[in-house]
Formats: sequence, C-alpha cells, structure tokens
Amino acid sequence: MNLIVHDLENLTFNKIFNFNDRENYIISDNGSIKSCTGCFGCWIKTPGTCVIKDGYENTGRLFSKADNVLIFSRCYYGGYSPFVKNVLDRSISYLLPFFKIKNNETHHKQRYKNKTRLYVYFYGEQVTQDEMETARNLVRANGINFNVAEYKVVFTDTAEQAGREVAAQWK
Repeated sequence: MNLIVHDLENLTFNKIFNFNDRENYIISDNGSIKSCTGCFGCWIKTPGTCVIKDGYENTGRLFSKADNVLIFSRCYYGGYSPFVKNVLDRSISYLLPFFKIKNNETHHKQRYKNKTRLYVYFYGEQVTQDEMETARNLVRANGINFNVAEYKVVFTDTAEQAGREVAAQWK
C-alpha cells in the first residue's frame, strides 16, 4: 500500500495526481485534525493509537501497513507545512516510547517490523539552498526514526511539477 500525505486541497490533488491504479490510502486535511498534546496516551493508555478521536488517531498504524510513504508538502523554512507536520506528529504511535542509539543519535525503538520507503516532494517557489539543506536533514532524521528502507527528497517550484515527477516515477 502507498500512504500518501498531502497539504493540497483535494480537488487540486485529484487534478494533479493520478493514483487510481494502485492501492493507496490518502491523508489530507479535512479540517478536523487536532495537534499532538504530548500526553503519551498513544504509548501508555491506548498503545499504537492516539487518544485524540478526530479521524487521525490511527496514523501510526497506517504507517505500519505502508510499503511507501509519499509526502507532498509546501516547504516552510526547511520543514513541512503545518498540516503535514501535524500528521507526522500524530504518527508517533508508530514508534515505541523506548530509546536506542542509532548512528550516534538517540531514536525511538520500532513498534512494527515493516521497512517502508519514504518519498518527500517539497514544493514552493524561492526555496533557498539553506532551506533545502534543512529539509534534506529533516527527512533523513525522519527516515532514521521511522526505520525506512530508503528515502528520497525532491524539490519543485509547484505542486504540478511534483505531480509530473511522481507520474514519471510511479508509472
């Protein structure tokens, strides 16, 4: 399964991207997502499931079923858009609350045994080289934390260009 997280309006997303021929689960902004409160409920009270019931409580479990995670996000100062960042925060239940050292860095232990692939498509005009470097480092760190098999970061000026990149890769 492909798990697709994006910050575009659904009409725009459907116009640009064609994922009809593959098994996909699409996470988009329906206006109801709440911010992670850092309560650790997804680790202690309801392991693997966020305690906030807003339609995004199973995000960690969705990550565990994905062969590929594709993220489409406007680049904000070298990071994800607020919605995409919120989805990633809410997926913390994908991990365990325990730590291990990996590449001389502290990371969470894995809850699931899958090895997904992470593809991040940042779009936005006038993204600076420093912002690109920050974003690459962020995705690399996310990849280590999520224990991905591989990751890729692509920058385009527009979401439409990202759609063409995806079409070329996912034929």
